[in-house]
Formats: sequence, C-alpha cells, structure tokens
Amino acid sequence: MARRQRRTMMGEINVVPYIDVMLVLLVIFMVTAPMLTQGVKVDLPQAAAKPVDQEKQEPIIISVDAQGDYYLNIEDQGRSAVNAEMLVIRIAAEHRLTPNRPVYVRGDAAVNYGAVITAMTLIQQAGVASVGLLTQPPEPRKK
Repeated sequence: MARRQRRTMMGEINVVPYIDVMLVLLVIFMVTAPMLTQGVKVDLPQAAAKPVDQEKQEPIIISVDAQGDYYLNIEDQGRSAVNAEMLVIRIAAEHRLTPNRPVYVRGDAAVNYGAVITAMTLIQQAGVASVGLLTQPPEPRKK
C-alpha cells in the first residue's frame, strides 16, 4: 500500500506569534490609557453660557482647586501645583511663543472668589489681555 505523505506548503504563515504580540500591545494600551488623562479635579460652577468655539490651538488652562492652589495645563502639564511666580513666568513664555493662544481659568465652585481673581491678575501680569472663565452647563431640571 502506498502511503501518502503529508506535504507542508512553504507559503503558510504561522499567525500565533502575531496574536501574542497583539495581545501584549492590547494590555499595554489598556494600562497606559488611564494615565494619559491630565488635569486637576475641579468642580466647576454651573452656568448657562454658550460653548467656547474650538480653536486650532490647544488653550492654556489654569485651574484653581478648592484649596486655592494653581495648576497650569500646558500640553502634558497639569498634575503639579505651581506658585504665583512660576505661573506668571510660564504663561509669559507661552504667550511670547504663541500670542493668539487662548487662556482660560477653571475655578472650583468651593474656592474663594479672591483666588480666581488673583489667578486672572497673574495672567494679566504675564501679558495676556484676554482671559476666559470655564464653567459647566447646568444640569437639566427633572419634572
């Protein structure tokens, strides 16, 4: 009896290593994605204001938390508090590089109003003429 020998084709590709690599990359992205969120937890006051137009440039956002600490959010910054002097220096430098870049202040609803005004004054000392305030839209009323 003649036995047929099984032949393997040279064109077959073993996909198991590719699946392993894909699963490793998936785990890496799942672990790093939550770390990419930036900013400071601020409970914004609610106000019925019209939304800000989307600009081509990423805005500079200064957050004032409930304790009155300042946080500067320029691209990947935003996790560490800055003092008033450093705030003025960093905003002045960014404003010289991109003078039309919008600047906004996010003040926590529980913070003293004076801390937000002080932040706006520091921004004006840095040479920025126009400063916007960020709020949250009010929650819809339940009937």
